[in-house]
Amino acid sequence: MALMITDACINCDVCEPECPNGAISQGAEIYVIDPEKCTECVGHFDAPQCVEVCPVDCIPVNPERVESREALQAKYERLTKTVSRS
Repeated sequence: MALMITDACINCDVCEPECPNGAISQGAEIYVIDPEKCTECVGHFDAPQCVEVCPVDCIPVNPERVESREALQAKYERLTKTVSRS
């Protein structure tokens, strides 16, 4: 499952640098998570780092992007392969 940032976001800037996949960026009004890059930190950490640091608890699972742990692991492997070729 990819994560998402809700409109409760206060733009505190702590989540973006914590994302090992570069999936978080500043949107038009609040930060956003690219579901194609979000692995919930599978492959990097035991827990999603953005959720760990968010002071307002505004980063839930995106119900439109339900993915198994295996799918997240495969996405992580695909993303890291792409990075290592660069």
